[in-house]
Amino acid sequence: MVRTDTEGYLIDPAEWSEDVARELAGREGITLTDEHWEALKFMRAYLDEHQIAPDVRHVMKHLADFRGTGRNRIFELFPYGYVQQACKIAGMKRPRAWSTG
Repeated sequence: MVRTDTEGYLIDPAEWSEDVARELAGREGITLTDEHWEALKFMRAYLDEHQIAPDVRHVMKHLADFRGTGRNRIFELFPYGYVQQACKIAGMKRPRAWSTG
């Protein structure tokens, strides 16, 4: 059982795993593709290195650099928004001060 808060975000980001991501994605109606995993793994690495969730612009740049995607691809992968879906599936706590996505 994945422990989440009332909005569906992990209570403890250290409990994240690929299986947890699949479960959270399923709750959001998303089937994870290689492109989703590219974004999620970048986000997790950023969190590990900086101890904060990456701003959406960093993920957009990463996808553009490594996948050749357009800037808005992140919003196609996670149509209900970066904070609402990408951060949630990546196992991050809900960013409190962001209004992106």
